[in-house]
Amino acid sequence: MTSLVSLRATDHRAGDDDTLWAVIATAGRRSRVADVYRSRAAALEDRAWRAQQVSAYEDWLRRARQPVPHYSVAPIRRADLPKKWSPLPALGFLRGQFI
Repeated sequence: MTSLVSLRATDHRAGDDDTLWAVIATAGRRSRVADVYRSRAAALEDRAWRAQQVSAYEDWLRRARQPVPHYSVAPIRRADLPKKWSPLPALGFLRGQFI
């Protein structure tokens, strides 16, 4: 089940307290909000860190025929987060906890 609501960048209004920046994890056709931040800069830092963590295990994932997660950043409204959402551990994919 995909727990991501698609938002266009134009949906974000500067100064809108309800808008956060989401780090989106995608593996294959599945996406999930990995974490949320108040600033885009913080979300970009987290995205870069997660991508670095995954790259350390990329060869292993490919040999195990597991999808390699990719990360992106997008604005998201607090109301669009799933009710039982919780942050995704960066290396959760190693324990089958991606989605």
